[in-house]
Order: sequence, then C-alpha cells, then structure tokens
Amino acid sequence: MKSDKKLRQLTLTGILAALITLFTAYIVHIPVGATGGYVHLGDSIIYLSAVLLPWPYAMAAGAIGGGLADLLTAPMWAPATIIIKSLIVIPFTSKGSGILNKRNLIAPLIAMVITIAGYYAAEVILYGKEAAFLISVTSNAIQGIGSAAVFYIFGAALEKAGIKRLCK
Repeated sequence: MKSDKKLRQLTLTGILAALITLFTAYIVHIPVGATGGYVHLGDSIIYLSAVLLPWPYAMAAGAIGGGLADLLTAPMWAPATIIIKSLIVIPFTSKGSGILNKRNLIAPLIAMVITIAGYYAAEVILYGKEAAFLISVTSNAIQGIGSAAVFYIFGAALEKAGIKRLCK
C-alpha cells in the first residue's frame, strides 16, 4: 500500500536524521580552526540517506540531522548547514536496486565540492575573511574524503545485506 511505503520512508527519515546527528556531533567529532567548524562523519550517513530515500526525504534527514548537530555543538553554523546538507543529496540517486551504482560512486566527490564551496561561502559571510580559505578547504576536504570512505564501506555492507529492497 502507498501509505505503508510513505510511513516506512518517514520512519527511515527520522532514524537517519538521528544517526546523522550522532555521527556529526559525537562520533569522530574533531574541532578544526578557530571558527567553530569541525570534521565529522555525519555526511556518510547523509550519503546513505540519499541512496535509500527519495530526494525530499533524504534532504529532510540531512537538514534535520546536520542542523541539530550544529545546534548542539556550533550553533552559528546551523543555517548554512541546513542548506548545504540538503544540497549534498542531489548528486546521489535512490533509483534502482543498488546502493553503490556508478552514479553513487562518483556522487561523494561532487558532494565534497558542494560542501567545500558552501562552507567557504558561509565562513566569508560569518567572518568576512578570505584568509581562512586554506583551513576551510582542507578541513572540509578531509571530512569529505573520510565520509566518502565510510559511505563506501557502509554501502557495500548494506548492499550485501539487501537493505535497499526493505526501503522500497
């Protein structure tokens, strides 16, 4: 039934938003620089959300989970995070039966570029200094590479377990 599918998607959205919050705020949470930013692995869960759920649900999971994590740890970043975490879902696809298809293997790299550009722009708006470019790009690149690696590992495990068919 259509209502059962919607209920499953809403439930999974809530669970993934909670996991995103935990992986962002508390699991491998490494402060970087003096701007209140930090490296985390929450993006890997956002990537999984993007391959398991349709865009609107995955965007909601990313925005809610990332936004809550920032409200708990670095509130000044929450508005930017809500926008950026919604946008990094776009390169992924939840269509098809596989998690690690060709598009989803490349998507973390595109998401990393969106993250780097988005947080750099936010930093310029918040702090008005372009001098922080190297710190911003470096820390967001490290985060992106780490999140991509965790996504590939989790994605392979979830693919083997047949999780994708449970989300349909």
